[in-house]
Amino acid sequence: MAELAGSPDRPLKAEDIAARQDIPVRFLFVVLSELRQARLVRSSRGPEGGYGLSRPAGDITLADVIRAMDGPLVSVRDLKLTGLEYQGAAAPMPDVWRAVRASLRQVLEGTTLADLAAGTLPELVRDRAREYTDDVRLYP
Repeated sequence: MAELAGSPDRPLKAEDIAARQDIPVRFLFVVLSELRQARLVRSSRGPEGGYGLSRPAGDITLADVIRAMDGPLVSVRDLKLTGLEYQGAAAPMPDVWRAVRASLRQVLEGTTLADLAAGTLPELVRDRAREYTDDVRLYP
């Protein structure tokens, strides 16, 4: 999707995308098919044909792409968070899972394909990435 966002004026051939991303073209065709079914990608035939985004890159978030490919952003035991209960000392865990889902949504719904293509990630994403790399526990 980032490759398509980086080429808004012309369709890209699947073979070119696969080569740029170093993935098998047959696998890419499966991915593109799912993205097309989700109405995130359009295809055109002919010598000048290929694949493109179905709407402007600034209107497609990373959350849209992940949901199209994998379903809900965060799955907890394959259950919805409403009605999720833990017993005893673990009783607050549903709020932890809600916070995880909210954080994930903030990052993925706040980042568009246009952000990726331009190389300008939102401040929230840059801050979270910096927090991650600054965490000394990760790099002893």
